[in-house]
Amino acid sequence: MNRDIRADKVRTIDEDGTQLGILPLDEALQIARKKERDLVCVSPQSIPPVCRILDYGKFKYELNKREKESRKRHHLFKLKEIKIRPRIDDHDYRVKLRRAIEFLERGCKLRLTLTFRGREMAHQELGHQTLERMIEDLKEYGSPEGSFRKMGRRLTLIVSPARHSAPPSANEQKKE
Repeated sequence: MNRDIRADKVRTIDEDGTQLGILPLDEALQIARKKERDLVCVSPQSIPPVCRILDYGKFKYELNKREKESRKRHHLFKLKEIKIRPRIDDHDYRVKLRRAIEFLERGCKLRLTLTFRGREMAHQELGHQTLERMIEDLKEYGSPEGSFRKMGRRLTLIVSPARHSAPPSANEQKKE
């Protein structure tokens, strides 16, 4: 910006976008000073560097505004977790299922974690049946990514939301 520009000649662009041509740095700075604006280097890699005559404060504000807007549109998936057991009661299962459906409808990814305790390790097929049942019930809201992963006494599975699910709004993300 202004005196920090290290080139002898610069391609100068006016506030309204008209090109003033390739000018010596001192001349471009004089034009900027007459208009009470700054000379800002917008493309230092090009030969000669491209500089614009503009209000630097306003330019920086617009840049921040555009960056903030792009971050708003960029959706990061939230990962939610539902923990269940192999011998889960029917009512508890329905409560967990309802909660899982809510997460998927909001556009969040879901990790289903089934934990075995004690002698339940001897009957792992019950855990697989419980997870299969959960996947079947969530079929219209999301689809599993891969298959079950066994880590010690746990079985885990990631479920992605269906395409028709809307991503969470900024207010919903703050609540979580």
